[in-house]
Amino acid sequence: MTTSFADIAVDAQAVEKAFGSRVALKGVTFSVGRGELFGLVGPDGAGKTTFLRVLAGLLLPTAGRVCIDGIDVGVDPVEAKHRIGYMSQRFSLSQTLTVAENLEYIAEVWHVPPSDRRKRVARLLEFSRLAPFQTRLTGNLSGGMKQKLSLCACLIHQPRILLLDEPTIGVDPISRRDFWLILYDLLQEGSTILLSTPYMDEAERCSRVAFLLDGRLIACGSPDELKGDLGTVILDIRCSDGRAVQKRLRQEPDLADAALFGDHVHIPFPRVIFDLQSALERVRRIGIEVDHWQVREPSLEDVFLAFARTPSPVATSGNGGGSGRGSATDSATSAHD
Repeated sequence: MTTSFADIAVDAQAVEKAFGSRVALKGVTFSVGRGELFGLVGPDGAGKTTFLRVLAGLLLPTAGRVCIDGIDVGVDPVEAKHRIGYMSQRFSLSQTLTVAENLEYIAEVWHVPPSDRRKRVARLLEFSRLAPFQTRLTGNLSGGMKQKLSLCACLIHQPRILLLDEPTIGVDPISRRDFWLILYDLLQEGSTILLSTPYMDEAERCSRVAFLLDGRLIACGSPDELKGDLGTVILDIRCSDGRAVQKRLRQEPDLADAALFGDHVHIPFPRVIFDLQSALERVRRIGIEVDHWQVREPSLEDVFLAFARTPSPVATSGNGGGSGRGSATDSATSAHD
């Protein structure tokens, strides 16, 4: 079932972007519903940052069409930019201004009426829990505080659609938790959030996720739907030399999709024919000692690796999913970006 146009906040249709001979985006198509928390996941070079910059109007697509809140970015980029708050990976606020001064400056840039500026700045400082630090020089803030300040800066003109490029990368766990609490508050207020993330636990929190690989959309849907549609269960074995075990398993045609996760090896088996004892005997028969094992449901990382290994049309699930086509032409061993 697709979402009606009135309910779509972000709509990308067959988006392509080339930098000379290098094609960074290859026909990416999906939509984000109003009020949705949508995650964009993929390895380094997958095209996540390029895609967000196209949505933000900072890059023109080579082909395709992007609409923000019903506005064609290629036709009216200025109006589209007023509907979004864009937070890049790189911290770009002045290090020599205080926290409050930075927000007041950004409010002036966005032509926020002087009568509203002080009120908006005060609300954002309270909302982000930065009020006790408003007189501190920005250059003296921790990484987590800088990320929260960046978010406040992109909220100063009260956009309803947020594009966040890896907003929690490199911050400590407590700051990451605090940042997510702020995002949940924004969702409660009706914001639409599209964010890229290298963390699978963050992708699990999203209502839907899109996997990018080599500039192509390879899967799109809710975490539960994507895991269920995979049709596999995971035999998770722990071993002292996981890399050697993985190499041995990959020599067997029916076990070749084994993936390494630290000192664990995940072996996917078709759910409809899975039998635990048969699976253990199959692994032991090729000379692998199995002392510690568990049967578990596939994780989102298992899902990503499965789609990355299989050159097939993009899989979509759930409401508002795009109908774009793509294939995974390169395998990937990690979804970290």
